[in-house]
Amino acid sequence: MDLSIESVMALAAMVVGILFAKSGVGLGFGFTPAWLVVPISLLIALAVGALVGASNAFFVVRLKMNSFIVTLAAFIWGRGLVVALSGGRSAQELQQELRIIAIERFLQIPLMAWFAIIATLVFAFILNRTPFGRHLLMIGGNPTAAYRAGIKVDRLTAITFVLAGSIAGLAGWLLAIRTSGATANLGVGMLFQTFAAVVIGGVSLKGGVGSLPGVYAGVLLLASIQTAINLMGMPAHFTQLIQGGMVLVAVLLDTFKLNIRKRLA
Repeated sequence: MDLSIESVMALAAMVVGILFAKSGVGLGFGFTPAWLVVPISLLIALAVGALVGASNAFFVVRLKMNSFIVTLAAFIWGRGLVVALSGGRSAQELQQELRIIAIERFLQIPLMAWFAIIATLVFAFILNRTPFGRHLLMIGGNPTAAYRAGIKVDRLTAITFVLAGSIAGLAGWLLAIRTSGATANLGVGMLFQTFAAVVIGGVSLKGGVGSLPGVYAGVLLLASIQTAINLMGMPAHFTQLIQGGMVLVAVLLDTFKLNIRKRLA
């Protein structure tokens, strides 16, 4: 379980904003040719996320600290670092080469949506069709049994933390592009929406059960509910009430399924 992803996303967005935005705390760095700003800014965002993920992996894997506590601490200091870097100010007006990603479409689908679609397909394939993915599911279900089966639990756990940080960095890059910059409170509350989508999508908090298509469906369901509430003009707090209820029902169903499996085993 990685609680740091929201802060990693905000940190990556702020770093990109500071380097490539033109106003606020932005430094407005440019490259020749100008299109280089896209891959370079993406690599920077991925690197920021990977560094935080590697830090979490070091404490959890090498020092054997509890992942919940380690990533909670990263969640807290990550937010603090965002404020420290920005001084509480915002970075605004990203360079046009980056803004194009938020505007353009391919096959009538926004480019930003393609990032989500491709990431889901790639990691669904990795999770279900490669030894790495199958070993991760085994570690999630029973790390002791996985270790006894010859799986390198520590190595795969460390790689997973780095991957989680990198993907959060990618999300931060996209969020900075979408908002044309970054603020100190960017993405506040998205951690809870993420966990809600994961649980509603069928991922067991006990580990070892879940699929990325299910998570993607959970994301779409929560987004649809929020959109419907906005269109109906209902108060915003109805979104939280409905999402909280859905998470509770999903956890109850997961608990019932686990109890039934234990009885049948």
